[in-house]
Amino acid sequence: MSAIKRVQQWATFARVWHIYDCTWQNPFESASLIKKHLMGLHKPIYHPMNDCGDHVVVINTADIALPGDEWKKRAYFHHTGYAGGATWTLAWELHEKDPTMIMKKSIYRSMHGNLQRRHTMQRLHLFKDANVPKEILENVTNQIRQPRRVPERLDLMDPEQVKNFPKIMDYPEEYILR
Repeated sequence: MSAIKRVQQWATFARVWHIYDCTWQNPFESASLIKKHLMGLHKPIYHPMNDCGDHVVVINTADIALPGDEWKKRAYFHHTGYAGGATWTLAWELHEKDPTMIMKKSIYRSMHGNLQRRHTMQRLHLFKDANVPKEILENVTNQIRQPRRVPERLDLMDPEQVKNFPKIMDYPEEYILR
């Protein structure tokens, strides 16, 4: 085997590190994208009995966006294993306690049917903000594209750009908002 073919084979079986930014993203849509990289579904050598998935670093999990009124209506189940240990926690309460937990639970649930998902989840690295340890960032070689474009906030835009933005109508000077 030539040296080039050997390196190509090593690259095929190597575990790559990906990074994904959760800012303003739906965790359920994001989970399906992240699942593909964690399980190795994007690789040509994928087989359900083969553990060929990659590492995924997920940042800004505190800035996720649930659709509609999911923050108030979605409840997450947890059981301690003891009698009477079942609890239901609303999404906003769970996110307040641990900003990474909703993302973790949605990715774990998206891998239903995967017998190795507990071991696969060990390659998932979740961070509530963009502060990632240097040792982990040195390994990252790829970025997973976000399914939704993050809108630009008005308070962070240049005032000149906001002033020159096209308006549908101008309110009169004596107009009062109530």
